[in-house]
Amino acid sequence: MNRILRIAAIAIIGMSAAVRAGQNWPQFRGPDGQGHSDALDLPVTWSEQTNIVWKTPVHGRAWSSPVVWANQVWVSTATEDGKQLFAVCLDLATGRIIRDIKLFDVAKPQSIHAFNSYASPTPVIEQGRIYVTFGSPGTACVDTQTGAVLWDRRDFVCNHFRGAGSSPIIYGNLLIMHFDGSDHQFVVALDKQTGKTVWRTERSIDFQDLNSEGKPKDDGDWRKAFSTPLVAVFNQQPILLSLGSKALYAYQPDTGNELWRLEYRECYSGSTRPVVDSNFIYYCTGFSRGELWAVRPEGQGVLDDSHVVWKVKRDVPVKPSILLIGQSIFMIDDNGAATWLDAKTGKRAWRERLEGHYSASPVCAEGRIYCSSEEGLTTVLEAQPTFNGLATNRLDDGFMASPAIAGKALILRTKTSLYRVEKPD
Repeated sequence: MNRILRIAAIAIIGMSAAVRAGQNWPQFRGPDGQGHSDALDLPVTWSEQTNIVWKTPVHGRAWSSPVVWANQVWVSTATEDGKQLFAVCLDLATGRIIRDIKLFDVAKPQSIHAFNSYASPTPVIEQGRIYVTFGSPGTACVDTQTGAVLWDRRDFVCNHFRGAGSSPIIYGNLLIMHFDGSDHQFVVALDKQTGKTVWRTERSIDFQDLNSEGKPKDDGDWRKAFSTPLVAVFNQQPILLSLGSKALYAYQPDTGNELWRLEYRECYSGSTRPVVDSNFIYYCTGFSRGELWAVRPEGQGVLDDSHVVWKVKRDVPVKPSILLIGQSIFMIDDNGAATWLDAKTGKRAWRERLEGHYSASPVCAEGRIYCSSEEGLTTVLEAQPTFNGLATNRLDDGFMASPAIAGKALILRTKTSLYRVEKPD
């Protein structure tokens, strides 16, 4: 394994705790990719009239989450018909739109599910550059100071079938992306400086014999996936954890070589992002008979159930990712069932029904959990093994995007607008 990239991975993961409290929220689910922030003095209550620093409408229809770097907030968006794809930059202090960049024209957009949008993948940002993908229709690297497009790729063939959903990540000098469509399923790493392909790895699972439930062999849903990968370090070795359809894969992140995969044949279209601690990987298996699994990060080839520490089968989310909080797990399923579990055993401490339906992933900061619903509610809970709801806050439109945190502010994207939510000084 490349020693420089190994050191880079350890540095990236190790420094995430140090930057959580700063202004930067660089990717889907924040600096550590797991929904946590060390920010202090965040608001607990707000409304359209209170604790709103600014509200800015954003054109188009898009479910991607905001990312923040220094004084900039970026989102992607698209026309409702998918024929024009954009990156939009706002000033963090004022909410003023600084840049509205049309990145791609698409003559014949792929069809998508009515629930999805043509701009659902969340960009990833770093000093001086933002990387914006819409899946097969196009990926672009943009200079964040000038707005110039530094490179783009439009040559990846993938029928997203229900629409794209996986977000890109940065690992060292690589930009890593999933392409899990009905026709092709692969993971690709690009040189982030040039956009050139460094490696590409096809998914290894055989889909042809996985048609339980009486599904036809060409049913694209059983091949689709929407999850965002995560690089984690176990025993000083970086591993790219990549949730596809019907399997969790572990790859060497610098080469794309498959280390192992763990299959779950009764589920498909994995959508949530895995979380990890020093011993285990926790992830939701997807649609159909979705379960939450705790898995040991070891082995080679096709793993069996001996690597699974425990499984939870009730109230497991399909779209919202879970939170690992100390030795506990918090999850909220798509229909609002909120659950607190022991991470070592999977044993449930409490379960409560929250109002609304959920696609956005919760975030955790200052001992509190923020859950944003499709109806525009954000419920704030104490992050503890006994249920305590602190507040329920309503905005005018619903949430599909997950929150970002910058300093003392929540950056919230509804279906129509972007908000900076913060207590007055």
